[in-house]
Amino acid sequence: MNSAATYSADGLRHDVADPETWSVRVCGDRCTTCIFRPGNLMNLEPGRVASMLKEAVADEGHIVCHKTLGTKAPAICAGFAAHPRGRVASLALRLARAGVLRIVPVQPCEESGS
Repeated sequence: MNSAATYSADGLRHDVADPETWSVRVCGDRCTTCIFRPGNLMNLEPGRVASMLKEAVADEGHIVCHKTLGTKAPAICAGFAAHPRGRVASLALRLARAGVLRIVPVQPCEESGS
């Protein structure tokens, strides 16, 4: 695992793993505005969630919970972790299921984030 933090074009930190403890943070519950809840609670452009899911699956990646973006503990979205395609495609989640990584459940802060 790479110990360097990864940042998106907007400068937000997106790494969900801790290489020192061999753990990966995953939200324990979906936040109130989770993009995987029914409806469009985040007012995203039509097709945006499908596009994000397609990209994450193709990259063997994950979707970071928007409530944890820019925090000291970004975490994989609980909705993504529960999604039939997401949980199978994500390398981090597969490594956790195999016992290589340990899952650290986190609760997204409802007072901060988007």
